[in-house]
Order: sequence, then structure tokens, then C-alpha cells
Amino acid sequence: MPRSPPALTLRLRGQPGAGHAVGMPCPGLAVGFAVTLGKSRDPSAVAVAGLSAGGSVGLSWGLCPRAAEQRGFRGQRLRAEEREKGQEKGEEPVEATDDAFWDQFWADTATSVQDVFALVPAAEIRAVREESPSNLATLCYKAVEKLVQGAESGCHTEKERQIVLNCCRLLTRILPYIFEDPDWRGFFWSTVPGAGRGGGDEDDENARPLAESLLLAVTDLLFCPDFTVQSHRRSTVDTAEDIHSIDSCEYIWEAGVGFAHSPQPNYIHDLNRTELLKLLLTCFSEAMYLPPSSDSSNTNPWVQFFCSTENRHALPLFTSLLNIVCAYDPVGYGIPYNHLLFSDYREPLVEEAAQVLIVTLDYDSSTSSSPTVDGTTTGTAMDDVDPPGPDNLFVNYLSRIHREEDFQFILKGVARLLSNPLVQTYLPNSAKKIQFHQELLVLFWKLCDFNKKFLFFVLKSSDVLDILVPILYFLNDARADQSRVGLMHIGVFILLLLSGERNFGVRLNKPYSVRVPMDIPVFTGTHADLLIIVFHKIITSGHQRLQPLFDCLLTIVVNVSPYLKSLSMVAANKLLHLLEAFSTTWFLFSAVQNHHLVFFLLEVFNNIIQYQFDGKKEASHSRRDRRRLSSASSSAQWTPTPDWVMSWKSKLPLQTIMRLLQVLVPQVEKICIDKGLTDESEILKFLQHGTLVGLLPVPHPILIRKYQANSGTAMWFRTYMWGVIYLRNVDPPIWYDTDVKLFEIQRV
Repeated sequence: MPRSPPALTLRLRGQPGAGHAVGMPCPGLAVGFAVTLGKSRDPSAVAVAGLSAGGSVGLSWGLCPRAAEQRGFRGQRLRAEEREKGQEKGEEPVEATDDAFWDQFWADTATSVQDVFALVPAAEIRAVREESPSNLATLCYKAVEKLVQGAESGCHTEKERQIVLNCCRLLTRILPYIFEDPDWRGFFWSTVPGAGRGGGDEDDENARPLAESLLLAVTDLLFCPDFTVQSHRRSTVDTAEDIHSIDSCEYIWEAGVGFAHSPQPNYIHDLNRTELLKLLLTCFSEAMYLPPSSDSSNTNPWVQFFCSTENRHALPLFTSLLNIVCAYDPVGYGIPYNHLLFSDYREPLVEEAAQVLIVTLDYDSSTSSSPTVDGTTTGTAMDDVDPPGPDNLFVNYLSRIHREEDFQFILKGVARLLSNPLVQTYLPNSAKKIQFHQELLVLFWKLCDFNKKFLFFVLKSSDVLDILVPILYFLNDARADQSRVGLMHIGVFILLLLSGERNFGVRLNKPYSVRVPMDIPVFTGTHADLLIIVFHKIITSGHQRLQPLFDCLLTIVVNVSPYLKSLSMVAANKLLHLLEAFSTTWFLFSAVQNHHLVFFLLEVFNNIIQYQFDGKKEASHSRRDRRRLSSASSSAQWTPTPDWVMSWKSKLPLQTIMRLLQVLVPQVEKICIDKGLTDESEILKFLQHGTLVGLLPVPHPILIRKYQANSGTAMWFRTYMWGVIYLRNVDPPIWYDTDVKLFEIQRV
């Protein structure tokens, strides 16, 4: 049997940070992601010409003749006379004005991004970087220059478009090797003579860094008529629209937030947008080559400039990315196997858009002065004089969305895409399944975190359950997979955020009728039952690295428990089983904080009894419940540190539960003896007609533990996000085998 290809796992670097929120695991925890790598390319298809003898020309990537013939490439191989020219010059680098030399890198033939990655090996880029640095610098400068020229001209000819795309691919290939070397990292932020911010020749003080020129050119090209957007005129070279005079807000890529017109799909435009966004993402990826830091002042300069007022396309680009993602329907007309018959050019664009969007929204909200919202007020960042991240326009725009129809569009879109992998059909593999659910979860988190009005809209109706069910599906599916621990964390974080609002607990009372393919016990009940059953499964049969999440999972159950009107027998049994497991001596004394889990579970029972008791089914297990509680209390005698045990044992919230047992147990035992009852349903009927009014202690205040943003979790999100992006971009493998510092890469 052939061995499966290797997979990669990423592990967070760094030490745990301080000041974590309730239930949040510390950001120093190992976080895993995995992707299966494809087979390596045929080595015979790629030949490296190598550096010239004097190292003067360098940049000598090429195909061997056989491979060139197979792939139909011409001119990529450096000519012998160019090598001779380099040797004649000795150590002198190739001049930037030598257009005949430099143009061969992008002007000869059409390539694909995969071809560029095959033609330009990592070892060659590093060799040129070390031995011919001026040639590498000139290549980057000339490639950016071509992009700027393309943006200036509007790319009206096919040749111009091809040059732009080839420069795009080449920069996407080279940039990670610029970022991995600390000596080169500032290169793109050095100034270029004559590239003034005002547009004309200015002194060096006002010269524009190469990075800014690159980003502005790419954003212009993303709204270039007949290249990335549909022209509003009948196109000829003479009458074509001037790229600098168009209002790009009229060229937003898809209908949705702030834009009603849905342009005619054009797969060439989608392909070109995808290539440009891939380059943008590569520019932003400098963050991968810096070690993790909880210092929120360490902003990504590429993202900072891109999301600033310097980018005249910021608003239409933000809207285009958001709408492209939320409007995407992978199933289309629902024709079985249509994804096998037709290429979907929109999906790669949607994936790239989602990734660029979440990176631009990477902003530490714990440092901003956003208002405190308790669910009864409607204040958001929109009403602030100083909204969160005013310098980051993407965060600003996201926080200001307020129309209900926009919220509905976003929520429906995200829910549709998250639910896609759950879709069951009678024909196996007949429906297309997306793979970018992790990016969607990060995007949903950002939406709720930055826009409280959106959060309250989500919780206002049972639509929130369309987000809950897919998250529970992913949590259950990934629970035993070490490489998907990161997915487990993001899913639990979202549920913790939602559970901090009363409406979430109320919505969970809706009956659960849509059956999702999950390996859980069959039950008849509500969404609350589903949540408890899945959480029980995670705790009892999940990977051992999930133990730091136990606090978080039980915090969610505690938060929703005062609002649950009923529990199924299956869910009630699961809660009692957890109490039994967490009350055992070996577990209580295996870690100093483990007794907190018993407190959480007792709080759950107290909330249900005090606020919603109407003969809860778990009361029928009262005798077993009492035995387990006694176990929790009596196990203290086995500890070698009695003072520590007494410090928490005396605080166990048992009063309400013990009173319930004192009242109900004798009644249940009496009716069983008097009527000879053995059927549990008869006992439940008796309990449902009973009352505890006046018998229980005064209800305690409802305590909700809310998620608190902090720099530690912000760093965790950044690391998780880039880990997902690293592993999702395998065709081409943009960052593979580069010296990434944000996380460790392991083969599993």
C-alpha cells in the first residue's frame, strides 16, 4: 500500500502571555494546522543555469532545452552573450537601463504562476541575494516599475497585460526570500529617486518607497477597465477609460454591501484579480518572518499603508472583497457533479479575497477605545468621535456598516459558506465543498469583534443557529486531530463571544430538527442539547492538547444555562457524566486549577434549577446526582495539602442542589414504592407537575463571563491566521521552505 504524502503542522513559538481573559487559553499554547503536500515536481523538468563565473549577472534562471520545448517557453534562458557581457564587466552589476536584458524576465511569452515557481528555484534566489545583491535589487525595482507603468497606461494591450501578470508572478515568487533575510527586509521601504509622492521628480525627502509604489500600482490595477473590471465604454485604445479619472466605487466587483449592481461574470477578470491579490497577500506576509510579539505597536507597514488614506481605492476594494466572499454560492444551480464538469474561476478569487480581507483586518481591538456595549444600548464604534483603528480604513469601514439589509447579506453569505461542507446529497461527491472555512471563521470573528451592531443583529433571530451548527460540526470533526487544534480554538472562541450575550442562550431553545452528519448519540431536543452533547464529546474523546479548552467550553455552558428551558435526557446525562469525571480524586488533584471545572458544573445545575426549573429531566437522576456530589466533597481527604483543598471545598455552591435533593428524593422514592413505578417517564410526569416555589434559596444573580480582548489573544489570532494562509497556499507554495519565524513547521 503506497504511503500517503507528508503533512505539515505549525506550532506557535513564544512564551505564554499575561492577562488572559476568562476561559481563554494562553497564547503560548501549541496550535496546530495541517495540509497534505502534493507530489514533488519532476526534477528533470527544471534546470538551473546557475551564477556566472564572476557572479556579476546572477539572475540566471532558465529551462533546460527539453523542458523548454515541452512547455513551449522561449527566451527565459539567459543567452551566452549575456554571460559573456557579465564576465567582461567583471564584478559590475547589470545596469537598470539595460532593458534588453531585463525585459526577458517578463516580456517574452505567457507563463503561469506555477511555471514561474518551477523556473525560479529557492536556492537560485538565495544565491543571487547573497552573491549579486544589486542584480536582485534591480530586478525588484524593474518589476515594480513595469507594474507602475501598466497602472499608468491602463493596460490597454494584451502585451501590457501579459507583462503586468509576469511581473506579478515574479514578485510573488521573490518577496518571501526578501523578507526572510533581516538585512533585506527594509529594502522595499527604501526610496527610489524620481518616485515622488506628488508624482513628479522631487528631492529624496519626498521620494516614495518602493513598497508604496508597488501597493498603489496593484490597487490601481485591481480597478483597471478590461483587465480586472468590466469597462463602461466600448473599448478601443483611443476611447478607453483613463484609469486615473474613473470613480472606482462604480466598479465594485460584486453586488452586496453599498452596491446594488452585480456585474456580468468574466473569468479572465477573475483570474487577473486572483493573481494581483496573491501578490498583495505576499506583500503582507512580512509578518510571517518576525517572531511573535505581544507589542500591539508592531504594526505591519504593508497593511498599514494599504489601509490608509493614501490608497484612493480603499473603500471600493474593501467592499469588493467583502461582497465577493459573501455573495459566493459554490453550489450554483445545484446540478449534480457540475463542479467536475466546469471550472469554477470564482472560487480561487473568493479564497484569495477572504485571506486578504482577514489580513487587512488584523488589528488589536484591545488597544482601542471602543465603547462598552451591554446588549441594551445601540452604541457602536460608528458613534465614537474616535472609532477603533481610525488609521486602518478597512477596520473603520467594517465597524461602520449599520444597514439591516447589509447585515442580512453578510450573515446569510457566511452561514451559507460555513454550512457548505455539511451538505448531504444522495449522490456521493456530487456537490462542491469549499475548503476555506477557517478563513470564514476568522472573518466572522472580526465582524462580531469590530461591529457590535452586527453581533446584536446575529443574535436577534434564530439565524445565529446557522452559524452555531457548522461550528459544532467542525469542532466535533476536528476534536481528535492534533493538526486541527487551531480550528478547535477559533470555533470555541466564537462561541464564547456569542455566549456572553443573553440572546444566544435564548436562541438555543429552538428545536434541533436538521440532521447534520455527526458521530453523536441520537437525541430529540434543542440546539442547547446539541451544544452540550458535542462539548461532552470533545472533552471525553478529544485530543489531549485540548485540555486547556475545558475551562472555555464549560464557561460557555455556564453562560447559557440560565436561559435553557429544557434539556433532553441525553444532554442531562452528559452533564452528570462530566461532573462525575471531574469529581474523581485523580483528576481533581492532577492540576491546581482542575477544581474550577466542578465549580462550573455546579453553577450550571444551580442556574437551571433556580431560573428554569419545571421538572428538568436531570432531576430524575437526583439520587445519582447526590452520590456524585458527595464524591466531590469527600475526595478532599485524599489530598496531601488539606489547606488548599479547604480553600475551595468550603466554597462549593451546593446549597441549592442539596435543598432540591432534600425535597425531591423522598417524594420520588415514596411514589415509586406506593405506585410501584419503574417507568422513568411516569416519574418525569410527576416531577413536571411539582413545584419548588418557596422551597429553594433566593435566586443568585446571573453571572455572565464575557470575552475580554487582550494583546495575548490578538497575537494568537495573528499566528493562527498566517498559519492557515501558509498552509492553504500550496499551488503555488508561496512560503514553503522559507525561514518563517512566526511559527514552527513540523512534518506529521
